[in-house]
Amino acid sequence: MSAEENKDLVRRFFEARIKADLNAIEEMMAPDFISHGMFPGQQPGREGFKRAIVEVSAAFSDRRFVIEEQVATGDKVVSRYSVHLTHDRGEYMGVAPTGREVQFKVIAIHRIEGGKIAEEWGAATAGAELMGQRLEQERIERERIEQELEVAQRIQQASLPEEVPELEGWQISPHYRPAREVGGDFYDFLELEEGRVGVVVGDATGKGVPAALVMASARSMLRAVAQTSNSPGEVLRRVNDALVTDIPATMFVTCFYAVLDPKSASLRYANAGHDLPYLRRTSGEAEELRARGMPLGLMPGMGYEEKATVLKAGEVALFYSDGLVEAHNPKGEMFGFPRLRVLVAKHGEERSLGDSLLEELYSFTGEEWEQEDDITLLTLERSATRS
Repeated sequence: MSAEENKDLVRRFFEARIKADLNAIEEMMAPDFISHGMFPGQQPGREGFKRAIVEVSAAFSDRRFVIEEQVATGDKVVSRYSVHLTHDRGEYMGVAPTGREVQFKVIAIHRIEGGKIAEEWGAATAGAELMGQRLEQERIERERIEQELEVAQRIQQASLPEEVPELEGWQISPHYRPAREVGGDFYDFLELEEGRVGVVVGDATGKGVPAALVMASARSMLRAVAQTSNSPGEVLRRVNDALVTDIPATMFVTCFYAVLDPKSASLRYANAGHDLPYLRRTSGEAEELRARGMPLGLMPGMGYEEKATVLKAGEVALFYSDGLVEAHNPKGEMFGFPRLRVLVAKHGEERSLGDSLLEELYSFTGEEWEQEDDITLLTLERSATRS
């Protein structure tokens, strides 16, 4: 074939490619055709080449090309051309459709053998162009997520108690630190009849926005149901039955709910699978507040054991989430329940139990600690002397 015939063959090959005419392409390719990566991620050989053409056709419409320069010598044709396409059909190279026209510059070399195209080499700006679009899309998506997280964070902060109950002869001290912008931990104080106060500490599975949404749902239900029953066990039972149909099957909420009578110092409580609180007695013993119960939202018809205790003057109860005991130090060691129980037992009266535990936690994890889970810590202390 002459040089002009070879150039004409290559032009017809481009035209069939841009139209995704696989039959015409088959006719022009040699049986042992090899393509050396004209398309990003393309496999060599006839089938890989055709598959790449189909993928482009599925993602782009209004496809056309313009040959800017063509040189033929011997059995080879060198072409410099541009491709114009509208990215409006589907994802390509991880880039979602933009609806915009894109332009790629291409330099291709084709070897002709027996009137067929036997081999192809190529270099194009497609990879760089699409990568730039992908990075831009990722930046926009990242900004959108950050804005949504800011809104979710403000909503969650607004849902936490604005004020801590002030009770004569009692000191209540909460601490809350999410692992991300928003989290699944929560605590709450409920004003009940006859001066009683409900104290809630809970943890929705997971992190981030999904956990925060489940947390908000559980908190709202607890607030509503607590006003209709003085029994912590009954409150958790009714909230559980409501949550089963209200949250995803893969999620649940652990929750410890107690009702304090400040006058009698009685604390009635029930537990829905939450980490056991500790009560530091004046004797120096760290007593676990045990009560059986499954996490909320797992199965309907669950019952929740209810127990009661009395806090003597100078005694303090600690409620917390698993982010405290599951924190790790640089060696991979976990803070753990045994360490926590020992620290509660040996706590003195020179400062608050909450401040003391947080100082121990930060000393244990070190300055480079990357918090793994939300941390909630709440102490309920009866004054050593009452006015």
